[in-house]
Amino acid sequence: MNVLFFQVALVLYLGGTIAYLVYLLSSHERAAWAGRFLLGLGFISHCITLVLRYIEAGHTPVVNLHESLSFFAWMVVGFFLLLRYRYKVEIVGAFVSPLALLLVIGAAALPKKILPLPPALGSWWLPIHVTFAFLGDAIFALAFCAGLIYLIQERLVKSKRVGALSGRLPSLEVLDEINYRALTIGFPLLTIGIVTGAVWAEYAWGSYWSWDPKETWSLITWLLYAALLHQRLMAGWRGKKAAIMAIVGFGAVLFTFLGVNLLMEGLHTYAE
Repeated sequence: MNVLFFQVALVLYLGGTIAYLVYLLSSHERAAWAGRFLLGLGFISHCITLVLRYIEAGHTPVVNLHESLSFFAWMVVGFFLLLRYRYKVEIVGAFVSPLALLLVIGAAALPKKILPLPPALGSWWLPIHVTFAFLGDAIFALAFCAGLIYLIQERLVKSKRVGALSGRLPSLEVLDEINYRALTIGFPLLTIGIVTGAVWAEYAWGSYWSWDPKETWSLITWLLYAALLHQRLMAGWRGKKAAIMAIVGFGAVLFTFLGVNLLMEGLHTYAE
């Protein structure tokens, strides 16, 4: 049953993405309303998907790549809906919804069968560690989208091509604030995710840190965001530099999440 609701969420996310892209290109307010409505319905269906899968599996549905991609997409959409409510930045949906859709399509292409939980994952640390890690990553996804929009808006402003598109995009000040807020919220969440993972590793394998590929790349990602936070707080980084670093940081997030699982072997890839 969870697969059915997942497929419904996929279709609704597709519809929402199309509607938001129409809004991006045409500025039709009805398209924006349709995008928000379809994305919201998709999020509700996705919530039902995760609840049903949790009930059927008996554990938090994040132990294979299908479940992880689905969980990540769900958080990205959820945070966007909160962001849109807080900042009224409708147009950001035209950038967030394609990202979420790609994650869901990737999840849809993978095996969905529920398998027995590996012994090392049978711990209450699983939902704690994974939830905090994905919370941080999902917020960084919003910073990534805000960074992309910032670069587009800045280029339009500098080239004096201020028109319909520039008018629909948030101001540079709002985009920079979103980037900063995402960093100040996402970084502590990522930190908690790494720390709880280390504690869990000690409990499961007898070592807090083993330089597993995912642990190593998680540390690299953490250092990138730590550097960005330091530069913003101490050196006054704003605007374009911060936007570029948010994009680079999310690239590290994606490699840590997908590249390590698909290209490397380690303790964190056995579930696949």
